[in-house]
Amino acid sequence: MKTFEYGNPNADTILIQPVDDHDTAYIENEVALIKESSKTDFKLIAIKVNNWNNDLSPWKAPAVFGNEDFGGEACRMLEEVLKLTEDKTKTYYIGGYSLAGLFALWAVYQTDVFEGVVAASPSIWFPGFVSYMKANEIKVRNVYLSLGDKEERAKNPTMATVGDCIREAYAWLNEQGINVTLEWNQGNHFKDADVRTAKGFVWVKRKTSM
Repeated sequence: MKTFEYGNPNADTILIQPVDDHDTAYIENEVALIKESSKTDFKLIAIKVNNWNNDLSPWKAPAVFGNEDFGGEACRMLEEVLKLTEDKTKTYYIGGYSLAGLFALWAVYQTDVFEGVVAASPSIWFPGFVSYMKANEIKVRNVYLSLGDKEERAKNPTMATVGDCIREAYAWLNEQGINVTLEWNQGNHFKDADVRTAKGFVWVKRKTSM
């Protein structure tokens, strides 16, 4: 597993984010945005994902766009992520964009090692995921959800359910007493991924330090 580190290598606050080749182009800007808005020092560990649809999906599912099915190998990915959280003197957060946001949200149902989770424009339309959330107990107190206001206008019928899915997830988490927020951003799924993810990390860090 290849990782890239940003920020203060000795910081007590660790942000963990799965990324692909596209994400690496804007990750430095994301880190700069977090620094601008955050009072606490941090290190961000970006984890290069080899196979996006395979490594980040919690269970197998048929393709909803293109012809690449979802492989359901998130458990293996999480094993690698947790190797980065072995220093218990540190505070850890996990977050991501798109399918990585879904992975991050799924991960906090598996482990209580994280203080907060960022699911920025997550692929929460993933088949069966909201039902999974309702059937299982989340193990984190601070949850940041966001979506672009044009994302639910997608032509793909499955992806177009994303707005209803994230509203339902937000309402459920709120009902469970979780410290959750849902922020709406301007634009479609491909707009300002760095800004949206940065806002999420700033939010969860701030909520934990309050």
